[in-house]
Amino acid sequence: MIANEEKVKQRVQGWILLISSLILAGKFIAYWLTNSVGVLTDAMESIVNVVAGAFSLYSLRWSAQPKDRSHPFGHGKMEQVSASLEGLMITIAGCLIIYEGFCHLFFPVRIERLDVGIYIVAISGVLNFLMGWYSVRIGNKYRSMALVAGGRHLQSDTYSTIGLVVGLLLLFFTGIEWIDGMLAFVFGGIIMVTGISILRKTIANLLDEADEQLLGELADFLNQKRQASWIDIHNAKVIKYGNCLYMDCDLTLPRFYTIEEGHRETEYLHQILKEKFQERLLLTVHLDPCNVFVHPKCDRCVCKECEDRIMVFEKMQQISVNEFVQNEKESEL
Repeated sequence: MIANEEKVKQRVQGWILLISSLILAGKFIAYWLTNSVGVLTDAMESIVNVVAGAFSLYSLRWSAQPKDRSHPFGHGKMEQVSASLEGLMITIAGCLIIYEGFCHLFFPVRIERLDVGIYIVAISGVLNFLMGWYSVRIGNKYRSMALVAGGRHLQSDTYSTIGLVVGLLLLFFTGIEWIDGMLAFVFGGIIMVTGISILRKTIANLLDEADEQLLGELADFLNQKRQASWIDIHNAKVIKYGNCLYMDCDLTLPRFYTIEEGHRETEYLHQILKEKFQERLLLTVHLDPCNVFVHPKCDRCVCKECEDRIMVFEKMQQISVNEFVQNEKESEL
């Protein structure tokens, strides 16, 4: 199953790289015909698309390698490295475009055959949007940071292309040459902001920042599948490596459970999470006995056969994100 997913991701990225290369060639032809720095803006970002796309394809192939002795958690982090480099390149490209726009504001050049350039830029924008939408869709489906980052970049490129086409049409009908430099200045800034946004998210993933959305999704799912013997689940840690998740958590069970009963509950937890994440999750569970003498949880425990109960059962406590990530010391405060 996982091997098939990796092939799908690589095939999607391969097609994106091929089409991006054709778009790059078309945009530079448009720049050669028009001499417009606005068109050059789009062409320079396409260079980033192609370079980043090539590195993303390499990173997807690298991250698909199975774990080994040197990489016991696999190679999935390579996707985050790829997305970080893409964000950095986008930011640098935005700075260069702003510089070019600034120069052309004060030293405008003659624009020629702008109608042809508008057609080429518009068609490339449509293709970028379609590629970006499909890349984000596949990336979200298979939890691929590289495909999601690349797709969002292509979509942001489309939005800037729409504005660029509007500006080029205005330039075409008015003939005001400084509009060309202003377009590069404005859309260079938009591109730079996009790059910084991608960098912030990928750096957060590289630093294993907690994913609140994923933790919330897990908490809701475990509430639906919860067993009566699960007094609580806490001290959860989830780390993403590519499309794989590594999860540690503590499961509190009645103190009189045998090792065999504890193992049964752990296996069930493992099974339901494996089914949800399609074999992409590796789980480690630490079992905690309910300690009625130090930190009693009788008011939330439904086990009727417990002989040590010191409080009346009131209500089973729902698993929330806050409780989910609490460690034992925090929960006792």
